[in-house]
Amino acid sequence: MSLQSGLDAYKQGHYQEAIHILEEFSQNSPELTSPDDLTAQMCLVKAYQAIGDLEKATIVWQKLIKSDNPKAQKWARENRLTPLSQTETKSKQLAKAGRAATVGVSLAMGGVGGSLALASGVTIALLFGMVFVLGLTLVLITNSSDPVTGLAIAIGITLIFNLAAFFLSPFLMDFTQSWLYQTRWVNLAEIENLSPETAKIIRQVCQQKNITTPRLGIIDDQNPTAFTYGSLPNSARLVVSQGLFTYLDDDEVATVYAHELGHIVHWDFAVMTVASTLVQICYLIYSTAQRFTRGGGDNKIKDAIGTAGFVAYIFYIIGTYLLLYLSRTREYFADHFAAETTGNPNGLSRALVKIAYGIVEEGSRAQEPSRLIEGTRALGIYDHKAATSTGTAYRISSDPQKIGRVFLWDMFNPWGFWMELNSTHPLTGKRVRALSTYAEQLGLQTEFDMGRVIGEGKTLNKSKLYGNFFLDIVLYGAETIGFIGGLIIGVLMLSTSSNPGLVLGSPLIGLGIGILIKAFVMFPDYSKAITTDILTLMSDPYASPLRGKPANLEGELIGRGDAGYKFGSDLKLQDPSGMLYLRYASRFGPIGNFLFGMKRVESLIGQKVGTIGWFRRGIMPWMDLIQLEGENGTVVHSYHHFWSLMMGGGSIFLGIVLTVFFNRN
Repeated sequence: MSLQSGLDAYKQGHYQEAIHILEEFSQNSPELTSPDDLTAQMCLVKAYQAIGDLEKATIVWQKLIKSDNPKAQKWARENRLTPLSQTETKSKQLAKAGRAATVGVSLAMGGVGGSLALASGVTIALLFGMVFVLGLTLVLITNSSDPVTGLAIAIGITLIFNLAAFFLSPFLMDFTQSWLYQTRWVNLAEIENLSPETAKIIRQVCQQKNITTPRLGIIDDQNPTAFTYGSLPNSARLVVSQGLFTYLDDDEVATVYAHELGHIVHWDFAVMTVASTLVQICYLIYSTAQRFTRGGGDNKIKDAIGTAGFVAYIFYIIGTYLLLYLSRTREYFADHFAAETTGNPNGLSRALVKIAYGIVEEGSRAQEPSRLIEGTRALGIYDHKAATSTGTAYRISSDPQKIGRVFLWDMFNPWGFWMELNSTHPLTGKRVRALSTYAEQLGLQTEFDMGRVIGEGKTLNKSKLYGNFFLDIVLYGAETIGFIGGLIIGVLMLSTSSNPGLVLGSPLIGLGIGILIKAFVMFPDYSKAITTDILTLMSDPYASPLRGKPANLEGELIGRGDAGYKFGSDLKLQDPSGMLYLRYASRFGPIGNFLFGMKRVESLIGQKVGTIGWFRRGIMPWMDLIQLEGENGTVVHSYHHFWSLMMGGGSIFLGIVLTVFFNRN
């Protein structure tokens, strides 16, 4: 069939006929080596869009944008895909709840995220106080000028280095962005072509806040994300991926840009740089004190310096968590800024869910996780680790109630609070709840009925949620507790015994006991595993990262779970309801994992499989694999439980051997 007949069929509106002809033509000419090949591919994108098949349209569009042909790249950039919600069937659309008639209305946060000024001020003041007290202590307890001089030089170098990094980092980031992600720097007119409302918001914010328009970048990657970096508001960079325009509507894109502009207006990168510098100085004081206590000299002074070093390390740990808290607070305030600026908090709620969906959707097409999403995790508007549950819910349902159910874990499970302490971003459910309160203040219907989610949360079994949580926290750190407990016991026993092996052996015995106790809880009997689906598991508000839930799943292996690692042994499983990571453990340990990833994973990808394992949920959900059975009869066994028993038993055995050996000598 000729190319012209396919083009004629498309012009006449016979899209299926055009697709059939163009697909056959493209099979005979798979490479974009001639103008006819390029024309066929461009028309195919339009034909797929016309029938609403966004998935196939995206595949062809990505081929064009990644092509070495400049004309193909130019056409793809100028003809972005129609936003997802316009091409989906009605059953897949999220009904829009509306937006405010006017923008700039002041919205009360109601305690959400705390106070930005207070969080920034208290964090930096506490860190300054920590540094000052520790520095003063070291000066007062030292009768030699050398330690003080050395510490002063170290702190001076740290300050100079961080000051230089502060002003030079935007240029270094520009280089790495171009090198790693091929960032294109564009003008406001191109952004306006892609999203008219976004351009309007950028002009509005820059005029009202009297700041220079940020340098605007686009990365040709379909994983939706956005991030900001720089040193001062007038030298900021605001970068988004092409996927943001693919998966989000115009008003939703504008809310994402407004969120990033909020970071610029609030001087977020400057505040975080100062706070990070103070944490680094705490660690410097700790490491300096450690070095001073190793040499000779006055034992009293050495003890005092050692105490100061210990306190410095405690301050360093506290400072690290203060930084994470400050980062989460700034995300809440950037959301608030976007809601006030656009008058569209519902649009940002919808954008967060669609970004999660886009990350899951792109992950289902790629055999390896995106380097962009992994590499910009802390910078991005959304933590991709939290995308799986929300994106999975949206992937199969436009019902906000079903999507809202995955937020129950974020809102009510105590593990959610515990895991969030180590995250730079608030959990999605908490962000959507805050945005819903802003919508209510504007007199709007909410996009997601968080009131219903809160109501359902109040009916959850509180004893099941909280009854064993303290014990579970202890068990979660059982290895560390066992090791420290064994060390303390060994030191105490050494005072009544001359066997130095007690100090070496007791911590290993304690470590082994901790591993075995934790394994007993982590890996319950899987013979009673139920057959279920991924979304049902993700909607379980009682899910835990510790107490695994035995489950049977059926689906297709669609790729590896290790970002940027071609020999990764972890896998991605997709069933009709969503996608889940499967963690594999070879009986031969890390070497076995490497060989499995190198030799067998590639042959498994694309197979329909049945799996059994222990489902767990932290910031992201996953399954510790027990067994996988492929459609061609391939059987893969995984040995998480086995290795826990081996590590625990081996540690106890080694501890006993060391104790006995040193006792004989």
